[in-house]
Amino acid sequence: MGKLKIEMLGTSFTIQANEDNEYLEKLLGYYKRITDDVNKIDSIKNPLQTAILSGIMICDELYKEKQAKVAMENGEYVPVENDMDTLEIERRTQNMIDKIDKVL
Repeated sequence: MGKLKIEMLGTSFTIQANEDNEYLEKLLGYYKRITDDVNKIDSIKNPLQTAILSGIMICDELYKEKQAKVAMENGEYVPVENDMDTLEIERRTQNMIDKIDKVL
């Protein structure tokens, strides 16, 4: 069982999980890279927006990976997608913000 102290986005807390510390640190490092990219977007104004949009970006990545896995299992061609650059992240995030603003 691992323990991870998280200090980011204006908050601090510790979690315990059924993974080792090294794995938890890798996950946190990956999440921090995503939030750093999201924070570069001028229209993001607060930590809650950053956390939500970072979560959406990770869900998007996971969903695409799962779709690719299913497609490969079905013998379909799956093009390799390069990591998104900052401009692509900004474009997608702004699109999400616009959609959220319409709902609110």
